[in-house]
Amino acid sequence: MSQKDDARPLLRSLLVQRYNDLKRQLTRRLGNAELAGEALQDTWLRLQTQDERGTFVASPYSYLLRMAVNAAVDAQRAHTRMLSVEEIESLVELPDPAPGPAQAAEDRAQVQALVRTIERMPERCRQVLILVRWDGLSQAEVARRLGISVRAVEYELKKAQDYCLARTGRGK
Repeated sequence: MSQKDDARPLLRSLLVQRYNDLKRQLTRRLGNAELAGEALQDTWLRLQTQDERGTFVASPYSYLLRMAVNAAVDAQRAHTRMLSVEEIESLVELPDPAPGPAQAAEDRAQVQALVRTIERMPERCRQVLILVRWDGLSQAEVARRLGISVRAVEYELKKAQDYCLARTGRGK
């Protein structure tokens, strides 16, 4: 092969022809047949994308084997990257975004208070509030469903929200 020839077609052809030999040798070297297969796939991809023009390859089989070993080493490094002490310490110092037990208990109490408030609400206010805020219906759809005007839905929704705010202590 001359200095200016493209080495890729020869290397791809050799990879296909000697795939089983290469995989066997890589498996012995790496101790893992799956990793060897992945390394050969990576080698094939590198041969598809890298420009080997002007590269003189004296021993194509050895060259392929070395490419595959390098691909396997790269893959192992990517999978086994360890965190530094500083990275671990910074993760330990991160605050937990989840609410604590006290906050969770307070939230449950607030939800229960809101449910009790909604249960005591006048029927039409409760229907409008649930259909708009819980079921996600538009005010026009609620008006059609309940047989009232959109203006009446707006009024009942405001009345329901004010009722909840006043009775849950959130209106201040």
